[in-house]
Amino acid sequence: MNTTTLNIEKSNDKIKTQEIRSAIMNHCKELEKKYSILKYQNALGFGILSFAIGMAIISSLCYLNGYIAWWACVIINALCISVAHEIEHDLIHNLYFRKNRIMHNIMMTLVWIVRPSTANPWIRRKVHLKHHQISGTYEDLEERLLSNGQRWGLLRLWMISDFMVAVAVIIIQAKSWQERQKLFKQAIKTFFPLSFLHSLIAYSFIVFHLINVVSVLFGVPVAWSEVTLKTFDFIDILMVIIIAPNILWSFCLHFVSSNMHYYGDNESGNIIQETQVLNPWWLLPFNLFCFNFGSTHAIHHFVVNEPFYIRQLSAPFAHKVMKRMGVRFNDLRAFNRANRWG
Repeated sequence: MNTTTLNIEKSNDKIKTQEIRSAIMNHCKELEKKYSILKYQNALGFGILSFAIGMAIISSLCYLNGYIAWWACVIINALCISVAHEIEHDLIHNLYFRKNRIMHNIMMTLVWIVRPSTANPWIRRKVHLKHHQISGTYEDLEERLLSNGQRWGLLRLWMISDFMVAVAVIIIQAKSWQERQKLFKQAIKTFFPLSFLHSLIAYSFIVFHLINVVSVLFGVPVAWSEVTLKTFDFIDILMVIIIAPNILWSFCLHFVSSNMHYYGDNESGNIIQETQVLNPWWLLPFNLFCFNFGSTHAIHHFVVNEPFYIRQLSAPFAHKVMKRMGVRFNDLRAFNRANRWG
């Protein structure tokens, strides 16, 4: 393909991007006129977050008092966390309480507390906004942390499951010793203390119960101290109400996100080549636990200043426009291409 053809395609994609953006923005304005409640953006954001956290608290109390099973608590809390993540994403783009920084920071604190497996949201803001500028390149740290561009295997599954593993991998894969030092310092600032505690508790839970199972199988059960047993009784509770829900939510989100973003050979700044819509029927359980992310996040790359609930409402219309303009839908072969565009 010669330079002239490439320039024509690049120009065409810019025109298509503008048409997609304009069509979606106009449709969102129509939705706001039709549903007057959508104008109260701050109240909606805070109300939705309060409802999600409230439901998670009620679910946890019901589990602690024996009204629901542990697995029901994990599912309910994971769904609530998926809502909190959407709120955090909107907060990163300053969509709630832009002029009231006290309320804004209160919401940022709440979404971090209920999602201890993830990054400090104030630091993530810088990384995420940069992601929009250089999506799919080596400098796109956010997508590399989600395993984007890695070949499929046990390592990628582990990276998707645990940010601490993903951090270790990208530090090891750094191009220079200076880059490794920079990434290590940034990781400490970004993930300390909550993500470190989250991983420590999760692995402690796994190791403790694995030792118990193996020791019984070999006929030499371990006689743990009373303090150790009480500690792990508390850890068992934490696993059900917050750690396991975070693992379920984050695995689904990272699986979907890392595979809907293209990496490595997409044209920088070409929004059409940044994402695909990823919503085949078999991904429904994954999309359920990340609030339909695979179906709607590509819309966000075209229109970044609309909150997540408007994005959900506009999806049927946006998908028609995006498909007509050449945005890819369910490009499942990208799984075999390590998320490459070509």
